[in-house]
Amino acid sequence: MNAVSNNDEIRVCVVGAGRAGLVHAQNFAGRVPGARLAAIADLDETAGRAAIDACGAPGVKWYKSHTDALEDRTIDAFVVVTPTKFHCSIVVELVCAGRHVLCEKPMAMTAGECDDMIAAAAKNGVALQIGFMRRFDDSYVRAKKLLDEGAIGDVVMVRSNTRGPSEPQPWMYDLSASNGPLAEVNSHDIDTLRWFSGSEFETVFAIGGNFRSPAAKAAYPDFYDNVILAAGMENGVQGMIDGAQGVGYAYDARVEILGVKGCIFIGRTQDAAVVTCTAETREATYPLVGSWRQLFRDAYLAEDAAFCDSIRSGAPPGVTGRDGKMAVIAVEAGNRSIREKRAITIQGATL
Repeated sequence: MNAVSNNDEIRVCVVGAGRAGLVHAQNFAGRVPGARLAAIADLDETAGRAAIDACGAPGVKWYKSHTDALEDRTIDAFVVVTPTKFHCSIVVELVCAGRHVLCEKPMAMTAGECDDMIAAAAKNGVALQIGFMRRFDDSYVRAKKLLDEGAIGDVVMVRSNTRGPSEPQPWMYDLSASNGPLAEVNSHDIDTLRWFSGSEFETVFAIGGNFRSPAAKAAYPDFYDNVILAAGMENGVQGMIDGAQGVGYAYDARVEILGVKGCIFIGRTQDAAVVTCTAETREATYPLVGSWRQLFRDAYLAEDAAFCDSIRSGAPPGVTGRDGKMAVIAVEAGNRSIREKRAITIQGATL
């Protein structure tokens, strides 16, 4: 992979001014050493310029599209934070123009699209990193180290859940455009199972249901806002994922890794180590985590810094295109399992 000089400032354009786009933009606006937010690209000029203002960085440009931003030859790298269905075409165009790319999860709609993105990045000698930021979270990194050190012996089962408090965006109702909550919500959990088990998915069985989104039922009868997926990994490790949208109570992301000699627990719903007790109610209360932006703030920063480190060194990114592709394969198998009401065997997952 082509590297840049350590003396060169990496100039970054964020494509997409939504919630995750703003997280990345604010990081590159002053929190990532040796990097600079050069531009934000978004079709909505009002949203784009509002994001620029929120970053508080001088000289950041607004572009209507990534194509317009490509004309700015001073931009070294792009962060793609658009709806998933646009990822493949945007990323391929960017890497073919010789620009490094951090693509948010899910990587793409199909495994074939992932292959196109991976091949284009390799052909043009640029970095393609996928946005599984939990791999950069201190708790997850510590858990992986403990596993590698044999703290709980051989891994037997990995269970991971993500439950989001907010209602799905209307475009998510159409599974042909979003791949559903298994992609939009549970891609992180799928990657977590792969990472902690040290293996690929072999079989999956999933069930889904629409419990909280009545507006979607008539036009999108296949939409689900709650899902459970059971998995068998190639090395025999068992896996379990549950995902939900619109739960309201908190942003809830937790993991259990069960080994032959113990268990590792990751995550919490409690936002601060403060508990309130009153004599009147005789109940204890504590604040809950309200958003992924709050829970994984430092992980996003570490992810963005690692992206720049990869560009500078020429080393492969910590989360590769293949990691993104394998998650997409598991999503496709899970959605097929829901439709067909049966277990799905994933063929050739290690290829």
